[in-house]
Amino acid sequence: MNTVIREISTTDAGIAGHLAYEAFKSSADAHRFPLDFPSPEAGQEFAGLWINHPSIYGVAAEVAGRFVGSNFLTEQDPIRGVGPITVAPAIQASGIGRKLMEAVIERGKGAPGIRLVQDAFNTISMSLYASLGFEAREPLALMSGRPAGTVPEGITVRRMTDSDLAEAEALCVRVHRFPRTGELKDAVRGLQPFVAIRGGRMVGYASSVPMWQLNHGVAETEGDLCALLTGAGQQLNDPVSFLLPVRQAGLHRWALRSGFRMVKPMTLMTMGEYCEPRGAWFPSVLY
Repeated sequence: MNTVIREISTTDAGIAGHLAYEAFKSSADAHRFPLDFPSPEAGQEFAGLWINHPSIYGVAAEVAGRFVGSNFLTEQDPIRGVGPITVAPAIQASGIGRKLMEAVIERGKGAPGIRLVQDAFNTISMSLYASLGFEAREPLALMSGRPAGTVPEGITVRRMTDSDLAEAEALCVRVHRFPRTGELKDAVRGLQPFVAIRGGRMVGYASSVPMWQLNHGVAETEGDLCALLTGAGQQLNDPVSFLLPVRQAGLHRWALRSGFRMVKPMTLMTMGEYCEPRGAWFPSVLY
């Protein structure tokens, strides 16, 4: 199959978003899981945001002049994040996904690391990423719910503002060794990030509490992270959703006791530098 890989264009947003919906729907339906994009319009909205973002690099795949796939690499921060990658359902497993992945890996060659999250039930994607050099690091559970309980005395949970970014960066570096401040700036401008304050200092934050795809969080302790999610849930009309690293057994048990339910299993995979987090945390789909 003669495949052309080129940089994606703003004029591709409509077809790229519709194809993202179709590709993710095909996989979800085959395994009986909920849809990541509930409608073609949701896929198109997401594609438009990604294609027009100045710090996100995108590539498109064409066969005989027909748009058949896309992939993206976020570049706001030192660690790059891959996705979403989509290939037209009728021609999946034909080598196009590999070419799209190779293009973003080449683009991110100078970064200290590249990361992604994949559906653990998708054996084809996990095999592809492993063959390209990614390593499975964390089993994840997508959790969603309205957390019961109250925020412990001495902890305040509130919306994140621009004035919190420096302290949030320092906390993220303590936990992960790398900052995600570029992503947090986007969150403050258009998402619903929250912070937890204890003793006059930030002990946790979450970047997009109701939208798991873009929601990452760090905290000094599991208790701080539980308080953060509880307090954020009390202030939102939407359910809280996040990707829980299930090796954090205490956090996992708290989530189940508090009313969260598992939606599906996923896997964090990395290429390049990776340090075991020092504290409580959860990733977004990017890393």
